[in-house]
Amino acid sequence: MGVQQVSDNDFEQEVLKAEGPVLVDFWAEWCGPCRALGPSVDALAQEKGAAIKVVKVNIDDNPNAPSKYGVRSIPTLLIFKGGEVVAQTVGSMPKSDLFKWVDGAI
Repeated sequence: MGVQQVSDNDFEQEVLKAEGPVLVDFWAEWCGPCRALGPSVDALAQEKGAAIKVVKVNIDDNPNAPSKYGVRSIPTLLIFKGGEVVAQTVGSMPKSDLFKWVDGAI
């Protein structure tokens, strides 16, 4: 299962009402650290897609969700379970750290 692009319009359905845990990557095209983190997020979706849904929200095109969850810097990663934020991290990180962080949260 790959990374899914989510908009303000389908955020509630795809994230808040999702069956299992969801990792949300808030990002933007112009953000260098976001582009650096992208391949790790893609790898996470491929390797752990059965355990966690992975979605991306472009903050330039979809300002409502980042505003609602207090996203002030990008990349910001949030993990939702049952419609609630259970983990949050800001900034890029090595792939191994991303996997450890996700494993600890789910």
